[in-house]
Amino acid sequence: MRHTLPIAPQFYVTAPQPCPYLDGRMERKLFTALQGDPAERLNDTLSKQGFRRSQNVLYRPSCAECSACLSARIRVADFEPSRTQRRTIKRNESLRRNATSPWATEDQYALFRRYLDSRHADGGMADMDVFEFAAMIEETPIRTRVVEYSRPPEPGEQGRPLTAVCLTDILDDGLSMVYSFYDPDRLHLSLGTWVILDHIAIAREAGLPYVYLGYWVPGSRKMGYKAQFSALEIYKGGRWQPIGDPDSHEATLHPLSVDPIAEQVARIQLPDGLSGR
Repeated sequence: MRHTLPIAPQFYVTAPQPCPYLDGRMERKLFTALQGDPAERLNDTLSKQGFRRSQNVLYRPSCAECSACLSARIRVADFEPSRTQRRTIKRNESLRRNATSPWATEDQYALFRRYLDSRHADGGMADMDVFEFAAMIEETPIRTRVVEYSRPPEPGEQGRPLTAVCLTDILDDGLSMVYSFYDPDRLHLSLGTWVILDHIAIAREAGLPYVYLGYWVPGSRKMGYKAQFSALEIYKGGRWQPIGDPDSHEATLHPLSVDPIAEQVARIQLPDGLSGR
């Protein structure tokens, strides 16, 4: 009888490229493949250690001279919407939610293109074509949903137009918002905030304790909105902790602020059976 030993995940580092959050900085990512039967367990375990998923890859910032990016999540049980967020909920009462399997559609891509062209025309995803978009949505080895939001039709429109979309992973302890986009012509609705608020509601209904928001970066205007949510935690110093006063965190830009890659990998906790030890 042949016994196959579990293979430990292999970690790699990307080549440096311009940082999308802090001007004049270079970013680098530590990543590993996400595939096979252990994919869900690996995703659950590494998400709790600041990793994020992109298709079949898990990654975490590992820049040579910068440790500014901090993974952020909301404690669902302790979250209380602010007055402004309550107004956002009220403004979007007419939106209808529809959670579907991870399958890309023409309506999604049309909305995605309008969003990028208006909000991120010079970003790293600006040239993404329909095939790359489909891969982003559909190439997932874990439990994933596409959460769509549609609005009532206006005069001359047929059906309920698609207004916002979020690609969402289902973890063992929460929802991970992989990527969201929305109608750029309806900024007055604060749709980006609304999608997060609705995911908090979904997690509460499902009994899941956290909503993972991706990375928060002190000093980055692009990421500043995440600090506006109550009960926010950040992954810093190898543990989750309340964010406290957002202004008390500084973007750490120093060559000694980042441990060597080998030490980082050695401290990563893997699911039982995948340590290779």
